[in-house]
Amino acid sequence: MDVKHFLRAFSFRLFFAVCALNVIGILAINSATNQSMAYVGRQATGMALGIAIIALICFVPYQKLLRYAVLVFAICAILLLMVRFFGRSVNGAKRWVVLPAIGQVQPSEFAKIGVVMFFAWLLGKNRESVNEPRFLLIFGAFAMIPIGLISSEPDLSTTIVVTVSILAMLFAAELSYRWIGLGMLVAVPFGVSSVFLLQRGMVPFLKDYQVRRILAFLYPAKYADANWQQDNSIMAIGSGQLFGKGLNNNTLASVKSGNFLSEEQTDFIFAVIGEEMGFVGCLLVLLLYAILVYECFYLAGKARDMEGRIICTGVGALIAFQGFSNIAVATGIFPNTGLTLPFISYGVSSLLAFYVQIGLVINVGLQRRDIVHEDDMPRGRVGFGGRYR
Repeated sequence: MDVKHFLRAFSFRLFFAVCALNVIGILAINSATNQSMAYVGRQATGMALGIAIIALICFVPYQKLLRYAVLVFAICAILLLMVRFFGRSVNGAKRWVVLPAIGQVQPSEFAKIGVVMFFAWLLGKNRESVNEPRFLLIFGAFAMIPIGLISSEPDLSTTIVVTVSILAMLFAAELSYRWIGLGMLVAVPFGVSSVFLLQRGMVPFLKDYQVRRILAFLYPAKYADANWQQDNSIMAIGSGQLFGKGLNNNTLASVKSGNFLSEEQTDFIFAVIGEEMGFVGCLLVLLLYAILVYECFYLAGKARDMEGRIICTGVGALIAFQGFSNIAVATGIFPNTGLTLPFISYGVSSLLAFYVQIGLVINVGLQRRDIVHEDDMPRGRVGFGGRYR
């Protein structure tokens, strides 16, 4: 690939949106941890490694990377199994393992990479069979591997995020609207009945604290103590007003400094941004996420093959849903979930996993069909606009 083609095809908007979010995250983490260089240094190192990862991925066509999709998926499944048997428990949940020479990692974050790669490969190989019941049963069986293992940690929020990403990829593979309608007919009654069962403690796959969080969201007056963190988060965001109180604000009027927030460097990082950067800072974060997600879906529409389209759709849906969920929790729209804010919250495992996914999306963009020469385009592949020729 020559330099001219590379510069023309490289998604600079996506790259700069990711870097801008990461820089905002480092500034917010610096303030949330009272300028702890241990946290800031690790996050900055993660950003540098992430940019290097994108550079490496750009030089290997994603079609070659997908040859190892099954292996990557298997490694992710093994790591998730290691969590179950050898995981480190924090606050009643096993989500981390300590690996020799690497240290502590969160396998569920890296499982997102395996999910995107494997299902892009699987759906691409079976594009003509997507709507056949037999294939959908096989697809569902494979989907239950990461979903079941992550759910058992327990990590309900990540389970939902991974499920949404898998469903988005299945939709991008041109799943029939008949199957989608059938799924909604099952999902709606299931959701309504789940609320009824929650009130009676009759949902076996949910832990007590998960049930309490959901009920606190549905009935805030009855479970006011369970909404303490979210109420303080909303107060922090509102107190920032238009331009915020300034970075590293440590006044007595600061919600953050008064220890009214817990895990402010991860789960409630958006509250720190709202308090210290104000409405303008929050709006900037939302705009950057809009650019990021738009670029993922735009490149999905321009992808030269089914696999590329599914990669971009899966990554875009995952980041969009996880980002929205974190902000929705911080603003009281969703019940407390414990999800990180992509590229902003502290966590090197999460950060590197997202950089790998963005690297795959940029890789797809480098080969998009509106730039690649027509003679190099595969014949008979299905795109958003139908067959190429």
